[in-house]
Amino acid sequence: MINTYNESSLHRTLKNLYSDQQPSKQEVELDGHIYDILTSSGKVIEIQTQNISRLTEKIKDALEKGHECKIVHPIVIQKEILLQDKYGIEISRRKSPKKASIYDVFRELTGIYPLLSDKKISIEILFIKMIEIRTQTETPVQSENKKRRFKKNWIKKDKILKEILDSKIFSSAKSYAELLPKKLPAEFTVKDIEKLLKENENLPKSAAQNASVMVWVLSRMKIILYTGKKGRMKIYRLAEELVQPEQYGYFS
Repeated sequence: MINTYNESSLHRTLKNLYSDQQPSKQEVELDGHIYDILTSSGKVIEIQTQNISRLTEKIKDALEKGHECKIVHPIVIQKEILLQDKYGIEISRRKSPKKASIYDVFRELTGIYPLLSDKKISIEILFIKMIEIRTQTETPVQSENKKRRFKKNWIKKDKILKEILDSKIFSSAKSYAELLPKKLPAEFTVKDIEKLLKENENLPKSAAQNASVMVWVLSRMKIILYTGKKGRMKIYRLAEELVQPEQYGYFS
């Protein structure tokens, strides 16, 4: 197979799942790119488990050539860590304390946001439970991608899909704007968003850490507009075409 040497079980499972939903082919080489899935109708589907921005040039080219495009991105709501020895025998199993939320998606969009206004592109977020398999090493080692600040005595071996809990599709400015907190005033700052996300008991505390990058992306997509400053804080408002007359920020 083309382009599958470093493919995780998670990526392969999702690719098979979406490929089985309609007549399609996997790992299709077309116009100088290799697409995860190309349907019989010409729709491109890319499974991207991290760093959606890496797809920017590939998706831009597909859109320019008239293809409808869908990016599928899983967000890990619950991660189980399975540590094995070099023979694959289980040493330990535990749940990761890290909790993600839908707001983590904005860190994935900083490079690809110029394409998101195109009506032919959609992003489907999957909320999943995942098992991360690690292999213990005799001595601390660097990760394969060389990004570890400190060496550790294990390496990631695989990612396995355990369960898909829910999904959300982004395909319009309105769908992105729906993530703004409902109680946000007509004019707001990053701090206002941060405060409301912290107060939302249905979200992990980490969600509020994405407030600034959320504003960065939404302002560049012209979903929210800069109106001035309040002290050192920038003030924004929702674009007029997205405001409902009765209550600000509520969408049907």
